[in-house]
Amino acid sequence: MTAEFTPNTRVPDPAVEVLHESFRALRLFSATVERLATGMRWAEGPVWFGDGRYLLVSDIPNDRILRWDETSGAVSTFRQPSNNANGHARDRQGRLVSCEHLTRRVTRTEHDGAVTVLADRFDGRRLNSPNDIVVSPDGSVWFTDPSFGIAGYWEGEPATAELPHAVYRVAPDGTLHQVITDLAGPNGLAFSPDQRLLYVVESRATPRKVWAYEHAADGSLANKQLLIDAAGPGALDGFAVDVQGNLWCGWGSDGSAGADAAALDGVRVFNPQGQAIAHIHLPERCANVCFGGRHRNRLFMAATHSLYALHVNTQGAA
Repeated sequence: MTAEFTPNTRVPDPAVEVLHESFRALRLFSATVERLATGMRWAEGPVWFGDGRYLLVSDIPNDRILRWDETSGAVSTFRQPSNNANGHARDRQGRLVSCEHLTRRVTRTEHDGAVTVLADRFDGRRLNSPNDIVVSPDGSVWFTDPSFGIAGYWEGEPATAELPHAVYRVAPDGTLHQVITDLAGPNGLAFSPDQRLLYVVESRATPRKVWAYEHAADGSLANKQLLIDAAGPGALDGFAVDVQGNLWCGWGSDGSAGADAAALDGVRVFNPQGQAIAHIHLPERCANVCFGGRHRNRLFMAATHSLYALHVNTQGAA
């Protein structure tokens, strides 16, 4: 059943809650939350294609990737079956790179539509179910590999994990490196605007956490630091970073909030120091976000059954 949504006619939009005065500079007074599409079972992994003026979003249980067209507002099927694709990104050549639960691999879609496998095994053992993905300026592909897609038939198929939950890096020469192995359910990940920090969500920690790692030019990580502790019933998933270093995080209840769970649904915004500065309320739990639009100032939010958007007074980190 699709959640009810009525666009706000008042401005500023009461769905955009300011938690710290610093956020007022990032809020557009006359911009309101919009619903762009609905009818999905579990929306995830939005990625913007500015050259085509469209956005792709995964509908994992329906085994498809949908395409929303900015010029017409039309929604069409980009790929089905999608191998229960989850997270997506674009590489330095503009190609789509995807995490696939069913095949337990990371792929790249070439400009001619051919699919190249970037990673499916480490040390001879199958990956679990690659989840979220990001590409660094040197062309390295980073992805998280929890076991969510092999836990049942909802987002993949049941299987026994052969490897620990981990974060991986596909180097520019194609070699696969296991770079983090001590997180329970690594999920969303992103770089700071200057690429000096890698942020990773630990989505099976209690409470959920975001860790920051110093990222060196050679791709190595060091000095793990806690950035966000989602104390209370809040739960993190995927996120995106703006040019000022703020983290725009998919947010919802961890299951312990009871009747108050709906108040947690949406996007929680944190500054680079890990302080919560805003909450964008949605009628559905939000799994992941990305920035897009002509000026990268439109926040797209993949939230359970629907895709939402909000123009903001900042830009997504390039």
